[in-house]
This record gives sequence, structure tokens and C-alpha cells, in this order.
Amino acid sequence: MKLLLHPTYFPSISHFVAMAQADSLVYEMEDNFQKQTNRNRMYIYSPNGVQLLNVPIKHSKEAHQRTKDVRLETAFDWQKQHFKSIEAAYRTSPFFEYFEDAITPIFTKKHTFLMDLNLETIAIVCKCLGMKNEFGVTQEYFHEVPEYNDFRYLANGKKDTAQFEPYTQVFGEKHGFLNNMSVLDLLFNEGRFALDYLKNQPL
Repeated sequence: MKLLLHPTYFPSISHFVAMAQADSLVYEMEDNFQKQTNRNRMYIYSPNGVQLLNVPIKHSKEAHQRTKDVRLETAFDWQKQHFKSIEAAYRTSPFFEYFEDAITPIFTKKHTFLMDLNLETIAIVCKCLGMKNEFGVTQEYFHEVPEYNDFRYLANGKKDTAQFEPYTQVFGEKHGFLNNMSVLDLLFNEGRFALDYLKNQPL
């Protein structure tokens, strides 16, 4: 399976299910940025249920700006806020401490571009999962891509209707199973079993 995906911020489980089952992977680099998509957001399972973590970006005066050209807003410390939220959500999960040192640097490093941040979050998770992180990139944008399995729609959470097998979540007894959170939710709760889980879920 030759897969085409948007790199997003600590992607959803569905994103990693697709990656884990792909023979080869290509990232879309030439698309226009779309607001209110997972390109700059993720969802975690907080003590109060679903929590959205949004990466602030500098808005361009141009009508259309390519995602790869989008710069991060550095006027306030969103990284500290994101890490505190992740810690509150997953500190008591079985594998948080095991992976904490691997993910912490992303919340102190100062990236300029959203795309670089997203690619690094994916690389970190792949390393934690023991999953290869090999990919190509597009050179121009095509609306139709018959030579690929086009999973670019996964960047738009509203279009992603995937349903996955439940696993144990920290606040599951309080709020029930929350489907298709950021892959961090699976990683912190399932640890080394997460990759097998990803390979066995329906696409």
C-alpha cells in the first residue's frame, strides 16, 4: 500500500494505523493550510474528557498559504501549557514515565515552522513505537492521486470516522472509551503493545 498523508501535530491513532500498515509513505508538502484541522492540533484524554491542544500560528495576509510556509506564533508559551496538559492527562498512565524523556524535548525546542514541528513529533512517536520512519515528499499538489491510497483526509478530524478496538485508558471508568485520540494516548496506555494494536486495526 502506497500511502499519501498530511503530517499533523502528534497525529491521531487513525493516522498511525495507516502508517503502520503502509508499504511506502509520502507526505503532502504542497497543500494550502486549512484552519480547524489537525495540522496544528491534537486531542488528548484529560481528567475532564476530550481536550483540544492547539498550536498557535502566525496568520498570513495572503489568501492561501502553503502549510510548509506556516510559522509558529511565539508570543506566548503554548509549549509549557501543552506539556502541563499532557502530564495532567497521562502522568498516572502505565507508560508515561517510560516515554517522558523522549517527548519532553519537543516542548522546549523552538521551531520556526509548523511543518518541522509536525515531522519531529511523528519521528519521536515512531522511535517510541519501534516503527520505521521512512517517507518521501510531494513536489507539487494534485487533487486526484490515483497512484496513491489517499489518506490526506485524516488531517481533517471531521472527515475521519474510524472506529477502533477499545483499550484501557486512564479515565475510562469516568468517561468511557474515547476513540481515536492523539497517538500519545495509545502510546502512554499501551506502551510496547501499541505497534501490534496499530497493525491490527481496520483501515
